[in-house]
Amino acid sequence: MNKIVRVSIRPYRVPKFYTVGDLEIEKGEWVVVPEPHGIEVGEVIERPIKIDLYEDKLPPKIIRLASTEEIESYFENLEKEKEAWRFCAERANHYNLAMKLVRVERQFDGKKITFYYFAENRIDFRELVKDLVRGLRTRVEMRQIGVRHEAKMVGGIGCCGREVCCATFINEFAPVSIKMAKAQNLPLNPNKISGICGRLLCCLTYEYETYKDLQAELPSLGKFIELGEGEAKVIRQNVLKGTVTVLMPDGEEVELPVGEDGEVEAQMVFTATSEDIPDIVEDVETDWDHPHEKDGTQKEPSAKDKATRHQNGGRPSRDRGKKRGQKRKRSGRPPRHKGEKANGKKRPKRKERNGKKNNS
Repeated sequence: MNKIVRVSIRPYRVPKFYTVGDLEIEKGEWVVVPEPHGIEVGEVIERPIKIDLYEDKLPPKIIRLASTEEIESYFENLEKEKEAWRFCAERANHYNLAMKLVRVERQFDGKKITFYYFAENRIDFRELVKDLVRGLRTRVEMRQIGVRHEAKMVGGIGCCGREVCCATFINEFAPVSIKMAKAQNLPLNPNKISGICGRLLCCLTYEYETYKDLQAELPSLGKFIELGEGEAKVIRQNVLKGTVTVLMPDGEEVELPVGEDGEVEAQMVFTATSEDIPDIVEDVETDWDHPHEKDGTQKEPSAKDKATRHQNGGRPSRDRGKKRGQKRKRSGRPPRHKGEKANGKKRPKRKERNGKKNNS
């Protein structure tokens, strides 16, 4: 069993794992660790944990505990990085260079300073480098990065509410395509499937292979399958439920489950709609289906009552409880008196009307 710990070399960099070895290290101590360009000083941010790994899979080994002078040099380098940032930004504005400075890193031994910047196009920074070398008195390296690496260095909160993956554990960026979003039935809205860098989300690659394997077990889109009602066409897939939606010959869409062998089962997943409710209600026997007479005998509903119920979705007419001959009240207009027209004139009596007809 080997012990490993996480060491933070810079406050803005992703911590790395290192092998403890025979050292007695606790959280909060300062150690000297190896890096590709030399040695660096960092802080242990977690307690050591035991893990069983092969020798070729173990992370680099911690060299030793850092001394007081090395810890002081570490904080001096952080201050010199801030001064180098301000100086580089001032000279870049002087030469009107279209570049965005992202990070400045100074090696622990002070032999080289690296400037990370983002730019849309190539930049001629030869004059800028000359000024930086004269002002900083050390080697200078200008390294152009993309938007993904910029987001990794700057960090931030993603759309999921957590810190972006590239700033926490991703070391190498995998290619991401819009095909991965389509395979997972995600909305193709750029605002929903893009990260803070403006590119497609890196997390689209996490479950893509799983969706791809599950989709291989379902009938492909556009395939025609034979059912008892005829030949149906697959128009949609639901990978998580393991079902497909098919278009029946009569134009109806039906969702069918898929078995483990990849064959569509004949059992239908049917959901009643509002159009099916009247037919279902008509088959249910209620009190008003067979109204009773005074003598206790049942009266068969007339054809008009049946038609009224069918138009009302299986419910009886609203006027059923009213007495015969009862008039409905008029709303919004004053009641008329007997023999009065709408224009306010009185209607002639029946004898006068009949007399006019006879005279004519």
